[in-house]
Amino acid sequence: MTKVMVRDARHTDLPAITAIYRHAVLHGTASFELAPPDQDEMRSRFDAMRTREYPYLVAETEDGAVAGYAYANAYRPRPAYRWAVENSVYIDDRFQGQGVGRVLLEALIARSEALGFRQMIAVIGGSGHKASIRLHESLGFEMVGVLKGSGYKFERWLDSVYMQRPLGEGETTPPDPDAYPGTLYKAAVKAEQS
Repeated sequence: MTKVMVRDARHTDLPAITAIYRHAVLHGTASFELAPPDQDEMRSRFDAMRTREYPYLVAETEDGAVAGYAYANAYRPRPAYRWAVENSVYIDDRFQGQGVGRVLLEALIARSEALGFRQMIAVIGGSGHKASIRLHESLGFEMVGVLKGSGYKFERWLDSVYMQRPLGEGETTPPDPDAYPGTLYKAAVKAEQS
């Protein structure tokens, strides 16, 4: 297992994040993008998530290399979904299978719970992505559905595997309207009314 420190991502991490994602787009099915975005686009996406204060983390090795990154973003844009986030985890190919994904996803779950989110949803690209499915299962996610043949990449149809995990008290109690997702929603409503 590779020893890593998880910390908030910074703009200086964007070259490594862009390279990791580029490899994932070109060689894997974790993303259904067909052309990898450039660093400017990755910066734009990063800034959009950080402006809205969603967690965006990197795993850094002892020698300062970014071994992977993970973030939680809005599951859907409609306000009723504001208590749910969708996770994304990408690992540098050199560190695959060394426990980096687990460390990142554990930290992402903890950070999302601390912010007041109540559900985390994983959308896994392809039913054959067994390592990702097993990782999510081991951290309390359960299978909630499969969209058969919903993407076409590498000259084949791919499923979208949906898994879900409650955060904190999940759906057993009403959310705290003063917690982060509620305050974010109130700010958005106020901005729309101005």
